[in-house]
Amino acid sequence: MTIGNWTWRAAVIAVCGVLAAACGKAPEEEVESESVVEVRTTAATFGDITAVVRATGVVAPAPGADLVVVAPEPARIAEIPRAVGEAVRTGDLLVRFDIPGTRAEVQKQQAEVVRTEAAVRTTRAAETRATELFERGVAARKEVEEGSRAVADAEAALAEARAALSAAEAVAARAEVRATFNGVVAKRQHNPGDLVEASASDLVLRVIDVRRLEIVAAVPLADTTRIAVGAPAHLDGASAPAGELELTVVATPPAIETGAATVPFRLRAAKEIPWPVGTPVQVEIDAERHTHVVLVPRAAIVRDGDDTAVFVARDDKAHRQPVTIGLSDAERVEIVKGISAGDAVIVDGQAGLPDDATIHATAAGEAEPREPADRDRDKGSR
Repeated sequence: MTIGNWTWRAAVIAVCGVLAAACGKAPEEEVESESVVEVRTTAATFGDITAVVRATGVVAPAPGADLVVVAPEPARIAEIPRAVGEAVRTGDLLVRFDIPGTRAEVQKQQAEVVRTEAAVRTTRAAETRATELFERGVAARKEVEEGSRAVADAEAALAEARAALSAAEAVAARAEVRATFNGVVAKRQHNPGDLVEASASDLVLRVIDVRRLEIVAAVPLADTTRIAVGAPAHLDGASAPAGELELTVVATPPAIETGAATVPFRLRAAKEIPWPVGTPVQVEIDAERHTHVVLVPRAAIVRDGDDTAVFVARDDKAHRQPVTIGLSDAERVEIVKGISAGDAVIVDGQAGLPDDATIHATAAGEAEPREPADRDRDKGSR
């Protein structure tokens, strides 16, 4: 009889289990909904925050630290003594061009100057004789006036000849290009004997002053008004393997090209930049600053599409609170609306957490509570 009763009860329990499954009821889910979720919290605080604009930059020579040599006119390279990587000092010969006709032109103008100088001397002497004869009453005043005009014409011709000689010498001087600063040859595209054109596309040599490098950052167009000259900046961790490099915005462009998506900003370093020209880097530039605002860690922000929220721990419950955010940096976010300073926001364990869930909160930085099984093992070991 007893065995029969137990058999009947087991059958009833089995039937109830089948009916519960068929009705979609899962006792396990009900138990899970009542479970306590371990979370970590930290208090929202008042503080100051500075927005950061991130941009891609490239190492480039500062203005006046880049010398590009091209031919002054079509010519042949007669001499180019420096190779890529070699140092040059101010005044060193970089390139000497063999420009056809320059020497002949200089010699021609020199001869013209000699001729006109002789003409000036002759006319001055004639003027002097005419003046003396006029004073003795032998010559007429007209001869004196003609002598004065001849002197003036000869002096004008001499001035013209000297100007032409200076121009010819200037052209001849362009045949030699010398370094205007101490630097390093960064590029060389020709050798002695090569014929070159007078074009920027036909570069002969490039010299850079490696002590005067800066970073040109391509700032997104929408962020240009947020950055002012003098704003501090720095390289991000991945771009600064040699250590922190403090930068300052020294120039912003006065005009923007139509259709440009980015704008170049020049950043100067407090010390020499250790990377070669053309090295790409990532920079972070300080933008606007807000003071005495509510701040929370970035980890506290929960995003769902266009909605932004934080979970606030209160009375052992997690309350989902929509918020409006403002500025942000690498670690913190400004809360414009939604919570107040002092509210305990959840920074760990809120992923997938439903609103009004039961929680056990531990302040960030405190040791996590151990499970009962862990405590029992410790007691057994003792």
